Formats: sequence, C-alpha cells, structure tokens
Amino acid sequence: MKQLARTPRDIGHAIREARKAKGFTQKDLAARSGVWQETISKIENGVASTKLETLFDLFAALDLEIQVQPRSKGSQNGLEDIF
Repeated sequence: MKQLARTPRDIGHAIREARKAKGFTQKDLAARSGVWQETISKIENGVASTKLETLFDLFAALDLEIQVQPRSKGSQNGLEDIF
C-alpha cells in the first residue's frame, strides 16, 4: 500500500484503508495502539487536530512508516487544502 497524503483527510483515509486491509476494527486498532477508538474515528474522518505522537502510535500498530520527499505534481484535487 502506497498512498500520497497531503491533508489530514488523506492521512485519515490511509489509516482507514490500512486498518481495513489488516481486518481490524477501530476497537482492535485502539487496543493495539493505545489510542482511543473515538480519536481513531476522528482521524479517519480527517479531523485536523491530532498530535504527531498519536499518528505514529497508529502507524506502528499498523506496521506503516512515513517517507518525506519533495512534493510531486500529483493530483489537482484538494489544492485549496494545501495552502
């Protein structure tokens, strides 16, 4: 699974897709990550006020990592969210 993420909504979508691919419910992911199920729901729905530490706890529980690289042209969708 490789996804481009430029907005909180993109990150939430990537987490949801990874969770579902592993067959986890939000409750399962909460138990594995130590993050409240309610917080996971908010993240998956693109709520923007999440601590980086919380995201990294979820990434670890889902066996994901972040790679930082120069911005590509990518999709024109969501340009208003970038600025």
